[in-house]
Amino acid sequence: MSKEENKNQLDIQLDENIAEGTYSNLAIINHSVSEFIVDFINIMPGTPKAKVKSRIILTPQHAKRLMKALTENVHRFEKAHGEIKDYDQPSIPLNFGPTGEA
Repeated sequence: MSKEENKNQLDIQLDENIAEGTYSNLAIINHSVSEFIVDFINIMPGTPKAKVKSRIILTPQHAKRLMKALTENVHRFEKAHGEIKDYDQPSIPLNFGPTGEA
């Protein structure tokens, strides 16, 4: 590898706790003029409360890049493994969860 190629590489480190991940079965997205806020939540059946497990704040440009990357990866997954079924989910009230403000 040349020095030029090595210079353009990014050394990404993954902490052990972060590598374990956090399960989420609901994402709530709010936005303002300057940012998108994505709250990842784990709802347990029969439980009236749910906590936000993780919050990611993105610029509009990064939100769009994330959307494109997810779309591309879902297409690749479905090509390899078949269509992902989108089962009906119970509706979540519009006032559920925190609201985003800048």
